[in-house]
Amino acid sequence: MNLFTKLQQRDATNNRIRVGMIGAGKFGTMFLAQAIRLPGIHIVGITDLNPANAISNLAFVGWPNDAYSAKSVEDAIKTGKSFISDDWQALVAHPAIDLIVECTGDPVAAVHHVLTAFNHGKHVINATVEADAFCGPSISQAAAEFGVIYSMAYGDQPALTCELVDWARTCGFKVVAAGRGHKWLPKYRFSTPDTIWDYWGLTAEQAQRGRLNPKMFNSFLDGSKPAIESAAIANATGLGVPKNGLAYPPGNVDDIPNLMRPKSAGGVLETPGLVEVISSLTKDGDEIPNDIRKGVWVTLEGDNDYIRNCFQEYKVVTDTTGRYMSLYKKWHLIGLELGISVASVGLRAEPTGAAICFNADVPAIAKVDLNEGSILDGEGGFTIYGGVRPARLSVAQNYLPLGLANHAKLIRPVKRDQPIKYDDVEIDTNSSAYKMREKTIALLNS
Repeated sequence: MNLFTKLQQRDATNNRIRVGMIGAGKFGTMFLAQAIRLPGIHIVGITDLNPANAISNLAFVGWPNDAYSAKSVEDAIKTGKSFISDDWQALVAHPAIDLIVECTGDPVAAVHHVLTAFNHGKHVINATVEADAFCGPSISQAAAEFGVIYSMAYGDQPALTCELVDWARTCGFKVVAAGRGHKWLPKYRFSTPDTIWDYWGLTAEQAQRGRLNPKMFNSFLDGSKPAIESAAIANATGLGVPKNGLAYPPGNVDDIPNLMRPKSAGGVLETPGLVEVISSLTKDGDEIPNDIRKGVWVTLEGDNDYIRNCFQEYKVVTDTTGRYMSLYKKWHLIGLELGISVASVGLRAEPTGAAICFNADVPAIAKVDLNEGSILDGEGGFTIYGGVRPARLSVAQNYLPLGLANHAKLIRPVKRDQPIKYDDVEIDTNSSAYKMREKTIALLNS
């Protein structure tokens, strides 16, 4: 409740949280737009494959030129300015850095970055949620073994949903469902970077103005990111996911209690305790007023007469039975909110969400009929999309997780809408990401 006051205190004593960032794309740039305003936080170093891109983005969001003029990490610490480079390893290894923010968006690279940071005693906030979706539990386990904090990124919908779930449980409520919103029609799963902006609702000029990556944004639209984030929520809260993937029922914020209750009570849930996503479009494609497209929600149960009477007395919007109610945030602000994670980890040593189990997985599913020899292009591309499944089912079927599917080569054809299996591809089995995936699978039987 008083993170900002604590940041001010750290600033007053010249004991700022020293942060290193890997990746200066959209998410990282959004955080940088806010970080320069925050007391008690020092962005010591920013690394990117293209340092000129990082410099351009800093100028784009209003950083003065001299704010990122440090010549080295040591110079940055001495002057209070920031150092820009392409050497993430040197940044991670520097003893003066307190925590690392990983926001490359590349899950295979992210796992390597995260584990290397752990090895150097660094706390890590991981904005590359794709990594959490296929090996988050083993990353959390590794953090505990190294004695450091590993955290989801506040501002992304998984961390915000975890916060709502934690609120409900700490109040003593039974959580029936939790999740996020999305603009969804079934045809969107076949969307490509060439079709994204018309579907998304932006012009090409607006996308260019915001320096938006069409492949990254398409990963949201085609269902890959909702699946990834649903898996991350399930694995961080202990909730489950639907056996056949997300249902995307349409509705507005007041519809949530009626939708997100068990089928036996008139809702859409196979069973209580699931993650789900609500669509902001009707089945005919019409926009639903007062939607939850950009927000998050939790549904809880008033499981006795006294609690249900309290709902009624305080005019809580419930389902038709008065038994289920929902709390929600209509918006998430992505990297603009990351300061909450930095403050929580840096001041309290508390993550803003992290995997505690392996309940959910995200297999790669063919977006088109794929021939032998095809090279998969990862989430948001032209070849595959992601669909969430219960982890035990996914592992039993030998499904290839979406996070390991980028650049994989097919050695046999796969039909559209069919999950891709490990036996269907050639992939690198020597990466840190692959090894952490194997450790995550092992957790199912431990």
